[in-house]
Amino acid sequence: MATQPRLRRRPALWLQNQPLDAFERDDPPLVIDRGEGIYLWDREVRRYIDALSGLWVVAAGHGRTELAEAAAEQASRLAYANTFAYATEPALELAEALVKLAPPGIARVHFANSGSEAVELALKIAKQYHYNRGEGKRYKIISRIGSYHGQTAGALSVNGASYAVRPPFEPLVPGAIRVPGVNCAHCPYEKTYPSCNVYCARAIAGFIEAERPETVAAVIAEPISIANGNFVPPAEYWRTLREVCDAYGVLLIADEVINGFGRTGRWWGIDHFGIVPDLMTVAKQLSSGYAPIGAVLVHERVAAAFEGGPERAFMSGLTFAGHPVACAVARANLGILQRERLPERAASVGAHLGARLREIARGRRVVADVRGIGLLWALEIVRDRDSGEPFPSRELSRWLESALQRRGLLTRAGSLLFLAPPLVTDREEADAIADIVDDALAELERGGP
Repeated sequence: MATQPRLRRRPALWLQNQPLDAFERDDPPLVIDRGEGIYLWDREVRRYIDALSGLWVVAAGHGRTELAEAAAEQASRLAYANTFAYATEPALELAEALVKLAPPGIARVHFANSGSEAVELALKIAKQYHYNRGEGKRYKIISRIGSYHGQTAGALSVNGASYAVRPPFEPLVPGAIRVPGVNCAHCPYEKTYPSCNVYCARAIAGFIEAERPETVAAVIAEPISIANGNFVPPAEYWRTLREVCDAYGVLLIADEVINGFGRTGRWWGIDHFGIVPDLMTVAKQLSSGYAPIGAVLVHERVAAAFEGGPERAFMSGLTFAGHPVACAVARANLGILQRERLPERAASVGAHLGARLREIARGRRVVADVRGIGLLWALEIVRDRDSGEPFPSRELSRWLESALQRRGLLTRAGSLLFLAPPLVTDREEADAIADIVDDALAELERGGP
């Protein structure tokens, strides 16, 4: 792979999740210069397919001048107002638009600046909901082993993903209870669907009983957990989880930070499962990455607990939450998603991409499984499908990401190779993605790490 020239000095930039000497290595991080559609160019003018939409973010594609113009127009009119004391037109308009798109019963929107903050707020809303109702001992949050929910202290506390490193920051927020997740390809209970009758969902009742129901505030889960193998659960899993939460008076939080806004081929990941959560966390594709923004979407039955005097108000404050420029950009982005029917495109192009990936898997012994829906796909990579023997995970990640990058495709790859290109991807571009992946996997079979 042609390498970028090293910078003449150590830059001041401290990249997230990277060692301080990242720019001094033989393969320093790319410096991305511009983007258009599903493509990115680095500062050496090499073009790449952005096969991860940044980080499952850029739904409307790169280089949308309409979104840049929305930001400029709003900034020139009103860049900021005290979001604790005043409303702004962009925030009012965006909240109304989100409620119209949300599942029935979702009636209120509380803004944040990121997915992690949205999760943090949702956990606090759940706890204060019970407090306002006279059940102040309900502080515990149940999350699933393998799932990812963010990097703030509260979000990190409920994380179950292996790459969400907790030890350097412990002790974290008390009351986090992690339970086995859902993944029929690798069942944590060693059961088989459908004869298991979604035991993994029913078992959560036992955890609530063990913790004492009067201490449990909420269950948080992604409709489709990317970190836990990108497995699409059966619909009865979510229906059962809803029933369990209702039986014990526990709130159900659907973390839609990655799933939401058409990524799965429907507006919301939860739309595939026929239930309505109490709270929904959203971010990422809300603005297609053109401005930092997140939100918690709140069911009317939960919001009602915060009506009344000042003592019942939700006590949280983020200086830039509901920022008028970010809200204006997000509103314009929703307009693009609706006008261009991008959730529907994700469904149709995603089905085509999925078919191509399954075809590749049949001919490649290093692919154990293909899982996904819409434009949310992952290939499980092993040394040999028949034996299930894995590659060394760290070596595989470096090797495979480099092999894909040399071929002009950027994504996150290792034991799971993720493919989630922007929702503007067409069939021809999906074929190009599949061809690059097939070529890289052929090289992996010939002699990988």
